[in-house]
Amino acid sequence: MKKIKNKKIKLGISIGDLNGIGGEIALRTFEDERMLDFCTPIFFASAKTISFLLKHFDIDIKFQGIKTAAEALEGKVNIVNIFDDKAQIDFGVETKESGKYAIQSLKSAVKSLKMGEIDVLVTAPINKSNIQDDDFKFPGHTDYLNQELEGDSLMFMITESLKIGLLTDHVPVKDVAEKITVDLINKKYKTIYNTLLKDFGVEKPKIAFLGINPHVGDGGVIGQEDKEILIPTLEKIREKGDLAYGPYAADSFFGSGNYKNFDAIIAAYHDQGLIPFKTLSFGKGVNFTAGLDKIRTSPDHGTAFEIAGKGVADHNSFKEAVYTAISIFKKRKEFKKLTKDVLQKQKRRPASSRRGRFE
Repeated sequence: MKKIKNKKIKLGISIGDLNGIGGEIALRTFEDERMLDFCTPIFFASAKTISFLLKHFDIDIKFQGIKTAAEALEGKVNIVNIFDDKAQIDFGVETKESGKYAIQSLKSAVKSLKMGEIDVLVTAPINKSNIQDDDFKFPGHTDYLNQELEGDSLMFMITESLKIGLLTDHVPVKDVAEKITVDLINKKYKTIYNTLLKDFGVEKPKIAFLGINPHVGDGGVIGQEDKEILIPTLEKIREKGDLAYGPYAADSFFGSGNYKNFDAIIAAYHDQGLIPFKTLSFGKGVNFTAGLDKIRTSPDHGTAFEIAGKGVADHNSFKEAVYTAISIFKKRKEFKKLTKDVLQKQKRRPASSRRGRFE
């Protein structure tokens, strides 16, 4: 019998801000031909733009120009031509034009993701200022993906040993406390619990919460939110038998090494989670949009205009984003198969003995 060859995962790449380091780090990742053993990369840009970047950075890659992602060839770096003209590239400069191309690339890649033409998406960094226009009013990738894809998105910063999710992400500090509600805490906890279960293979997740206020409010002396909202909500979660811990004072949680005792940590707001994450993992971490039915990852840094075009950008975080997207895709397939097997077994058991978990 002839052996059926498994198709490689189709990995879409949105090019990000052309004046930043996105193009460089994405192409550097696939300069190593061994990467083509793991996936079929599909860039959403233009042949002219990619040719310019390859020449500028002296990167040796042979690519295949295609009209749609569905035409991608295995064993090749594929470029979906979505720019009609030659995009102007001014490294290190924030321009409205580079923002326009970044969003054009993102929208095209997400459309292909929704259609099933690509399996996963890795996004190169965008600039949150120059992407704003009448058709795109989002503070970043996460909010746009939440609108376009099914589910409840959550910014999840991950490495093999450290995973941090956020209750609130791109929100002004003055608005953080009023946005943290019982419903939000439960929703974000559920999302992280499920992603650890099906995307990372953690059977009984241990999840720690950081306090909203300094010293977890010191019993209400420094703010009432921990005492009145967070602590009672965690108590109810624990009553279900879940391993939800805290809240812990954020100022000592990471320096003491306590974070190593948990599968994931939930921070109250952006900097509370991302400052320790990037301090401990910068250049090695991955931003994963958890909670969606499709998979999107990105490197843990921004456009880095200050070094753009100089050929010195570190592509390791982008490479990790590629590996992570592939790994999660495979884990989800395994979880789906496992769930199917469990359901078949449950059908043969008495209804009174069946027990469920988060759907």
